[in-house]
Amino acid sequence: MLPSHSWVLTEDYAGLRTQALGLAEAAGLSPETRVLRARGLWRRVPAAFWPRPLAAIGAGALAPPWPELVIGCGGKSAAVLAALAKRMRVVIVQHPRMAPRRFDLVVAARHDELTGPNVLVTRTALHRVTPARLAEAAAQWAPRFAHLPRPLVAVLVGGSNGRFRLDAAVGEKLALQLAEMLRRDRVGLALTPSRRTDPAVRAMLHDQLEPLGAWVWDMAGENPYFGLLALADAIVVTGDSVSMLSEAVATAAPVLLAALPGRSRRIGLFTRGLIDDGRVRPFAGRFELWPVEPVDDTGVVAAEMCRRFGY
Repeated sequence: MLPSHSWVLTEDYAGLRTQALGLAEAAGLSPETRVLRARGLWRRVPAAFWPRPLAAIGAGALAPPWPELVIGCGGKSAAVLAALAKRMRVVIVQHPRMAPRRFDLVVAARHDELTGPNVLVTRTALHRVTPARLAEAAAQWAPRFAHLPRPLVAVLVGGSNGRFRLDAAVGEKLALQLAEMLRRDRVGLALTPSRRTDPAVRAMLHDQLEPLGAWVWDMAGENPYFGLLALADAIVVTGDSVSMLSEAVATAAPVLLAALPGRSRRIGLFTRGLIDDGRVRPFAGRFELWPVEPVDDTGVVAAEMCRRFGY
């Protein structure tokens, strides 16, 4: 029987929360979501160096009653879950940067290069993209995008981070590639920036693409992200985000990777794996279609977690 009381416990980052929630929902859980916030000087200290992780966290996130199961994602979650392990079952998503034996279960992507008897390895990051959610989004957004030509290309744009750069110069190159695809391949195009996208890049994409008939989300109103995933015939994704690429390949659409200047060994392993699998191709400014199947290990991992825990 599934636990009646469970937590999702992460920092206040959508990418971390989405992965933990995706696993919980795929397992049939209805978790209480709690946000980890370090207090005082511990905000400036990496969680791996906290001598007493539970004391480093504000009381609200860890207030009883205690759950039977906690699912976390990310470094701060790993430190706290390891400290909670004697009180409840704990599952950490992503490489915990500490011994896997400190957790009941570790869910790590293959680019984390982690193995062990309690480690489940996935091809992509976990997520909340499901056939049911896509069908609901398709019904909601199809009328909004009915004016766009088909085939429809969805473009998911991230932003600069510690490893990759998406500034105005890089944004201009991407805009020119997308504009060339619109002109030469006569496709429809719908683009969504993210909260990390530089405003100058957003403006450039809007100014370059909307006069050609593209639809560019202005960050106002309801987020069209799931609608684009659901309705796209092909998806272009910038190379800064493991989460966006993982969600894109969970659909039935071919995925094209828009490379960005920068380097990350882990993300390089991740994207190379999907390219070698034939699920992703580099974006070269042209529309492409080829036969693909969704890549989604979230449900498989959730089922295995339930089996191991006797749920």
